[in-house]
Amino acid sequence: MSPDELKALVRTVPDFPEPGILFRDITTLIGHGQGLAAAVEHLAERAHDAGAQAIAGMEARGFIFGAAVAVRLGLGFVPVRKPGKLPIPTIGVDYALEYGSDRLEIDPSAVGPGQRVAIVDDLIATGGTALAAAQLLRTAGAEVDTALFVIDLPDLGGADRLRGSVITVDALMAFEGL
Repeated sequence: MSPDELKALVRTVPDFPEPGILFRDITTLIGHGQGLAAAVEHLAERAHDAGAQAIAGMEARGFIFGAAVAVRLGLGFVPVRKPGKLPIPTIGVDYALEYGSDRLEIDPSAVGPGQRVAIVDDLIATGGTALAAAQLLRTAGAEVDTALFVIDLPDLGGADRLRGSVITVDALMAFEGL
C-alpha cells in the first residue's frame, strides 16, 4: 500500500481532546492488517537506508511501530519509557510540555557507544517528546540522526525543531492544520 492509501486509513476525530482540534487517530490504521504491515515496511526501508543499528520508540505508540520495524530489520529495540517503569537504575530527562512537564527514561546499557539509533514513533506534533528521546539516547552514547514517523503535523513545527538538532525527519504522511 502506498503512503496515500495508508493516509486514507487514519481516522480524523473533530473536537478532540478539545474544541477546534482535529485528532488523527491511528487506531484504524493499526487495526488494518495490510495497512499496518505496509506502514512498518515503509518505515523499515527508511531506517535501513539511514544505516540504523537499533530502533528506539517512545511509550506507548512508538512501541507498536518501533518494535515492528526492529523485528523487520533484525535489529534491537530500545524502549524509551515513562518514569518508574524499569526495575533497574536508569538515566532520564525531563522535558517541557504545553502545560507542564514529563520525563523519559532508558536503561543506559541498552545502547552502545556510537551505535546509530533511529527513533520511530506514530506522530510528530511539537517535537518535545522526540527531542527528549534523542537527548536521552545521545546521553547514553548513541548516535541519533534519524527520526521516522507515520504522521507529521507540520503546522505544529516539531519536524523543524528536530532538524534544528541535526536530526533528519521523515514521515509517511502529513496532515495540515491543527
